Amino acid sequence: MAAEISTLPAQAGAGWKPPEVLRRLLRHRLFVVGAVLLLAVVAVVLLAPWLAPYDPVKNDYRYRLGAPVAAHWLGTDSFGRDVLSRTLYGGVVSLRIGFFVMLFTGVIGTLIGLSAGYFRRLEAPIMRLMDALMAFPGVLLAIALAAVLGPSERNVIIALVVTYVPRTARIMRAAALVVSELEYVQAARAVGASHLRILVKHIGANSLAPLIVQMTFIFAIAILAEALLSFVGVGPQPPMPTWGNIIADGRDFIPEAPWICLFPGLFVAMSVLGLNLIGDGLRDVLDPRLKEN
Repeated sequence: MAAEISTLPAQAGAGWKPPEVLRRLLRHRLFVVGAVLLLAVVAVVLLAPWLAPYDPVKNDYRYRLGAPVAAHWLGTDSFGRDVLSRTLYGGVVSLRIGFFVMLFTGVIGTLIGLSAGYFRRLEAPIMRLMDALMAFPGVLLAIALAAVLGPSERNVIIALVVTYVPRTARIMRAAALVVSELEYVQAARAVGASHLRILVKHIGANSLAPLIVQMTFIFAIAILAEALLSFVGVGPQPPMPTWGNIIADGRDFIPEAPWICLFPGLFVAMSVLGLNLIGDGLRDVLDPRLKEN
């Protein structure tokens, strides 16, 4: 799912023109479709306190495994809880985890990658550590860390950040290596610009394109990973609903009550698809090589 785009600014201070970028994005059909999908999911999830018809953790055994009807639009689960309410409130937790994983991964991965790409003496030890983390399959590392730390929302975020920081760091290191050799960076060094100024104004600012694209994919991966961790029992624990543990609760009842897994699964699919389409659109618009074609 990871996507990389080249960082080839033409000159010092070469930046994006927001109106032009926005026009290109709005003309990109996949980006528009992805944005509509994601905004639709986010909107209904944020409106959960007003849209959810029932308390998501309240049991009502009279309606256990009830099929979708007027009173329960998406049916009920094995405890008689309303699936629509649980799906909406579960989205709040799942999207929150995805957002914070994206945020912390972006910040930490950028700091590590830019430092490794600019300060060559730090490159070898930093990147060998990143390589060591990447040697483990991402899903297994996340499961192991979440199991060791304990099942909670905070620990899931920590486990996923540790798992995906190396990927972001490698992308930012590659961008920093390219930009740090360009003429305007050399000129900034020659006139005595500080390392911090060079890193922030010249290298960091001109490496934002690959970072933005990567973050959309990290958000999508984090949503899927949270669902997986919750499914295997090391994510946020019931009664707190997440898309993953709702699906886990319904897996034993798929033959008789498929709606328990179906609807939260559709929300996961819509969110991930929307983010991937947004990432593809951003890559197509921000990649200089594609822009030239």
